[in-house]
Amino acid sequence: MTGAAVRRAFASTRDQRRKTARARRVQFHPQGKKRMNRRIAVVSGGIGGLGTAICQHLAQSGHYVVAADLAARAERIAAFREETADLAESIRFMPLDISDFDACAALVREVENEFGRLDVLVNAAGITRDTTLRKMTPEQWRSVLTVNLDGVYNLCRNVVDGMCARGYGRIVNISSVNGQTGQFGQTNYAAAKAGMHGFTMALAREVARKGVTVNSVSPGYCETAMVLQIAPEIRADIIADVPVGRLGQPGEIARVVDFLAAADSGFITGANIPVNGGYFMDF
Repeated sequence: MTGAAVRRAFASTRDQRRKTARARRVQFHPQGKKRMNRRIAVVSGGIGGLGTAICQHLAQSGHYVVAADLAARAERIAAFREETADLAESIRFMPLDISDFDACAALVREVENEFGRLDVLVNAAGITRDTTLRKMTPEQWRSVLTVNLDGVYNLCRNVVDGMCARGYGRIVNISSVNGQTGQFGQTNYAAAKAGMHGFTMALAREVARKGVTVNSVSPGYCETAMVLQIAPEIRADIIADVPVGRLGQPGEIARVVDFLAAADSGFITGANIPVNGGYFMDF
């Protein structure tokens, strides 16, 4: 084979590989190439009550959404798929343990390889291990900080380079009113959520000129499984302290997340948006 023939064969192989890569990125959405114009979002804790509402709102506003959560929650995964059945073409579940840095890196690589980019990250995963500090074990402290704060680092660290290189990104961290006020029996949870505020503001300063915004949302008490586990008498006392006189709905939080994730919200960064029914007010 002549040198020219070798070059032609090499070029043909290279072109075929490029076509295959383009096809792979397109095939994950039923509208084919139209999907290439959609923003790609990843929501950690995506199958929880709040995470599900966030996935639904982002999908309804035109995003293709990856709901990332623990694979071991088989019953909840099935319920999530049923709850999002009308948006099945726009929402996909992917297993993830956000406490594992390497697993987060692998998920980000997979999303970027399959979809070509990752535009929006919502850190909504969270757990509680409530008890007073005098009774709190090191494991109860570490587990909450590992999921609720380390998990934010694990995902943000792996998405931020790509977002900056592409000149666009939206990161929304789901904190809590208790990260602002503190709460009895939640030194671990309040510390993690308050830490998230500092993390949000610092990262927002680092990436602002790269087209990437970083904000947090601090929900008050909402009708989620986590809140409904609170003893009814204690829950009644909490509601009595909420000026609007009720628990919030997950969709009310999700609307704010969707707003911050929008392309035309680029002048909002480093902010914390409280959505708490007036439970805590400041300026």
